[in-house]
Amino acid sequence: MRNIRNFCIIAHIDHGKSTLADRLLEYTKTISEREMQDQALDNMDLERERGITIKSHAIQMRYTHPADGQEYIFNLIDTPGHVDFSYEVSRAIAACEGALLLVDATQGIQAQTISNLYMAIDHDLEVIPIVNKVDVEIADIEGTKDQIVELLGCKREDIICASGRTGQGIEEIMAAIVHRIPPPKGDPDAPLQAMIFDSMYNSYRGVITYVRVMNGTLRKGDKIRFMATGKEVFAEEVGILRMGLQEMPEIAAGNVGYIITGIKTSREIKVGDTVTHVARPCSAPVKGFEEVKPMVFAGVFPLDNNDFEALRDSLEKLQLNDASLVFEPITLAALGFGFRCGFLGMLHMEIVKERLQREFNQDIITTVPNVPYFATDIKGRRFEVRQPSELPEPTHLKSIEEPYIYAQVITKPEYIGNIMSLCMDKRGVLQRQNYLTPTRVELIFHMPLAEIVFDFYDKLKSMTRGYASFDYHFLEYRETDVVKLEIRLNGDVVDAFSSLVHRSKAETLGRHMCERLKELIPRQQFQIPIQACIGQKVIARETISALRKDVTAKCYGGDITRKRKLLERQKEGKKRMRQFGTVEVPQEAFLKVLQLNNG
Repeated sequence: MRNIRNFCIIAHIDHGKSTLADRLLEYTKTISEREMQDQALDNMDLERERGITIKSHAIQMRYTHPADGQEYIFNLIDTPGHVDFSYEVSRAIAACEGALLLVDATQGIQAQTISNLYMAIDHDLEVIPIVNKVDVEIADIEGTKDQIVELLGCKREDIICASGRTGQGIEEIMAAIVHRIPPPKGDPDAPLQAMIFDSMYNSYRGVITYVRVMNGTLRKGDKIRFMATGKEVFAEEVGILRMGLQEMPEIAAGNVGYIITGIKTSREIKVGDTVTHVARPCSAPVKGFEEVKPMVFAGVFPLDNNDFEALRDSLEKLQLNDASLVFEPITLAALGFGFRCGFLGMLHMEIVKERLQREFNQDIITTVPNVPYFATDIKGRRFEVRQPSELPEPTHLKSIEEPYIYAQVITKPEYIGNIMSLCMDKRGVLQRQNYLTPTRVELIFHMPLAEIVFDFYDKLKSMTRGYASFDYHFLEYRETDVVKLEIRLNGDVVDAFSSLVHRSKAETLGRHMCERLKELIPRQQFQIPIQACIGQKVIARETISALRKDVTAKCYGGDITRKRKLLERQKEGKKRMRQFGTVEVPQEAFLKVLQLNNG
């Protein structure tokens, strides 16, 4: 155990974590030159296409120290940098004793850097600060070091200069990991206590569970118990995580590895659970990472209702690999059976949709995303509202509260005006403004979470030319004036188009949706009114005019009263048709309108 080091790499998005991990893998010869490719640990097509890390990736490396010739085992976890995947970072941090804090020399300290650093400090991790991308011409190395010293309070000589692209500083990083990160604590002879920090589903072998062994030793063939679910199974295979899975006879305290038990049912294993021996169990489970708190909810429905069970199976398998996804079954009149899913943000929702389509071949529709609200009715009962149909009528409603966030924006001084107008348009309230350096300013806002769900991040990046970083965390629930916006077609409410919006934005959104539906719904033999309503009040309306069959075509002469009689009869028929006729909304219209709301 004295020669084991467990550490993760943390940084803001696009600061070079995966590139630095590539150089560490090359330096320790964990991966051969023939197998080497950029973002070696990012094994999803989506990660390569977008150039971002979505999943934490664990791998074991072996390093021989040149000074004493001792061989060390390094367990590295490469983490995502986007705010939507902070739950992945929290799990990686819970399994480590140290962290490499990467700061891009061309961009300096950014919002997510600070957020991830505080998370690491809360878990008492040893932090090694690294200034990355020092080979770039516009790198401000000394200025970045000043920012790190101010943030961490460390000595200037403790900061390592490195380049993930050229490999500069890799030897210093390796030496720092050996000397500065403490070896793991634990007793190999104590009862087994191992924390599950990730898992994945393999169609041939079942659920593969990734664990960090805190105490005890896990051997092949041992009978083990998952403490949260109570499931007892035999460990069919145990091993360590190299570029693939490498089988070993045992994994002992302080090490990171995997277990294959042959379990095929995904709900029997939970990320964050503790694994112990049946014969000699540990006294208490490992105190893992915090519970996931979904920030955005949306309905996910199969295009064909017969695929409902296949979608459930896909979501359960995806949840194994993405523990921050939560879901429960729901039914909507327009879309049939589906699931209400909880996501950490819009990017997380987008990635889950893509993975369902690519990895599980699921064709799906998602409803308008909503954040969770709390409503109080006139009897004083307080309850959570996750979808518009759960909100009572305005006459039965006393008050409604929406989630507020603590938002932190770091940018250049010339963009302060743009950011302030954007945040105030999104109902944000400026709390304070700090100059970190003469060229970097930090703005703190209190904002409603619902306002940043859709297009806030994109607008922020475009109006600051990419020179703004954004991070947020939940603050509290505050009373607000939120209303249920309903869309009615021919007098009938369409559940799938309902949404909860602030009263000040309701009219704009309602008019926009009515106009869009008018373009997408095909004309019928009768007139169709499209109405956006708050309760019984109509705030926007569009009308799809009726198709007119030329009933007078057969009249080639004679008195005008013959034509009038035919037209009157047609008019009566249309009145009756409108009375009993229902409007079928084509699947394409649902997709286009809901995509419009998502974006």
